[in-house]
Amino acid sequence: MFLMMAEVLRLSKVAESFPNSAVWAFLDFHQSHVPWVGCSLHDMIQPSFSFLVGVALPYSIASRASKQQNTTIMWLHTIRRSLTLILLGIFLRSMHSEQTNFTFEDTLTQIGLGYPILFALGFTQEKIQWSALGIILVAYWLAFAFYPLPGPYFDWSETGSTADWEYNLKGFAAHWNKNTNVAWAFDRWFLNLFPRAETFHFNGGGYSTLSFIPTLGTMILGLVTGKWLKNAPSGNWFLKRMAITAAILFALALVLNFTGLNPIVKRIWTPSWTLFSGGWCFVLLASFYFIADVRQHKHLFFPLIVIGTNSIVAYVMAETIVGFIDSSFRINVSQSYDLIFGPNYQPLVRGAVILLVEWAILYWLYIRKIFIRI
Repeated sequence: MFLMMAEVLRLSKVAESFPNSAVWAFLDFHQSHVPWVGCSLHDMIQPSFSFLVGVALPYSIASRASKQQNTTIMWLHTIRRSLTLILLGIFLRSMHSEQTNFTFEDTLTQIGLGYPILFALGFTQEKIQWSALGIILVAYWLAFAFYPLPGPYFDWSETGSTADWEYNLKGFAAHWNKNTNVAWAFDRWFLNLFPRAETFHFNGGGYSTLSFIPTLGTMILGLVTGKWLKNAPSGNWFLKRMAITAAILFALALVLNFTGLNPIVKRIWTPSWTLFSGGWCFVLLASFYFIADVRQHKHLFFPLIVIGTNSIVAYVMAETIVGFIDSSFRINVSQSYDLIFGPNYQPLVRGAVILLVEWAILYWLYIRKIFIRI
C-alpha cells in the first residue's frame, strides 16, 4: 500500500529532468510497470496484496470460529466481502467516467472474483490446496496455448497494438502477446455485455478479466503460507520452509520463461508470473518476519503498520483524494510551495506533501483505533 500511495512522488517526471542519472533512471523503473515481460518493484504491488489476502484467511477463519460462527454465516460474510470488493473496484474505476465503467482487471475486483473459491479452499488440506494451484495454472496455460495466433489477415487495429510492436514475443511464446490472446478475446465478448459508451475493443495496458484465475493462484500461495505461519513450531522452521519454497518457485518460473514455454508477464498474470511473483512474496514476507518477529525489531515498521492496518482506506485514498490534498495546499499554503528545491524537483516535493498528509490521516485513524474492514 505504501508503494501504491507513493505513486504521487512521480519519480518518472523527476527522472526526465535528469536523463543522464542512473539513480533516477533506477527509481523511475521501479515505480513503473514494465511494458510486458519482466518485473519491477511496482509490479509487485498487486501480487503482494493478493498474497496477503491468502495469508490472512486462516487467521480470519479461526477468529470467526472462536466467535461460534457457523459455516453458513461465514459464507454469507464471504459473499458480501467478495461483492463489496468487486463493486468498490468498479466504483473507483468509474469516478471520472460519465457512466459506470464495468471493468474487472484492477486489484480489488480481481481479489473479489477469486475470494469465494479461496475461502472454500481454506477448509481443505494443504495437498488439496497445492493440487488446486497446479490445476489452475495448467488449465490457464492450456487456454492460452491452444488459442490461435494472429493470421496474415488479422486486424491489428482491434488490439491497440501492431504486428511489429517491440515487445511482441516470437514463436510459441507469442500465445502470450498483448491483446491477441484468449483473455483478450473473452473480454471482447464479456465486457460488451454491460452498458458502455462505446464498444469495448481492447484494454490499452493489455490487462484482462480472466487474470483473476491465476491471481487466485497467488492467493492460494498466501493461504498455504498463512497456515504455515499460524502453526509454525519455530521461527527457523518457518523461514527454512519459506526459503525452499521460494527457490522452487523461482526455478520453475525462470525455466518456463527462458524456454519460451510461458513468459513472465504481470499484465496478463501468466502462470510463470504467479510462480515468479509468488517467490518474491515468500522472500519479502520471510524477510519482514525475520526482522520484526525473530529479531524483535517491529518498531522499525511502525509507519508501514499504520498504513497496513487500514489498507482499504489507504487504497481508496490513493485513488480519490490526491487532487483535493494538492489543491488545498496550493490554495492555503502557497501556489509555489513545491518549487522550494527548484522546478526539477517540483513533482517530488508536491508528492511528498500529499503522501505525508495521507499518512497523517491514517495515523489519526490508527491512534483512535478506527479500522475500516470489508
